[in-house]
Amino acid sequence: MTRAVTVENLGAWLLKANGVTSDIAEVAARREPVRRWCVQPGYRTRLMAAGQPVIFWVSGDRRRVSPGIWAVGELTGPPAVTDGKLRVPLELRWLDEDQRVHRDSLLADGGLTTLEVLRQPQAGNPSFVTVDQLTALRAYLSRALTDLPGFRQGDG
Repeated sequence: MTRAVTVENLGAWLLKANGVTSDIAEVAARREPVRRWCVQPGYRTRLMAAGQPVIFWVSGDRRRVSPGIWAVGELTGPPAVTDGKLRVPLELRWLDEDQRVHRDSLLADGGLTTLEVLRQPQAGNPSFVTVDQLTALRAYLSRALTDLPGFRQGDG
């Protein structure tokens, strides 16, 4: 069986939050730190390690939340069970509203329509971004990524 994600093709992990059924929009507005996020057990979580880049996606219905990339950061360790759930430790940097990358922008970019989060929006965490997709995303995120190690041009 061929696996979609390998250490060689991984550009970044993509973790998702539902902006309609959770308070994530308020958390982002207050710029509260997010230190852990739930992930589903499986081969992907066994690949997760400290230092890997993370893209944080907020889904929504456009009336209440503009879906897209709301934060970036990196994993600070491997997933571990906390309070009975598998969670991955991370550090996130919330993007200013004008730095967020909206889903519509990505859908309009022919090179990014293959993003797993666009093809399978209901899939569980973690999703992923390939090395090539991360290279394309850097153009959208360049102002926000200047000092994040996993996102600098040439990293990855």
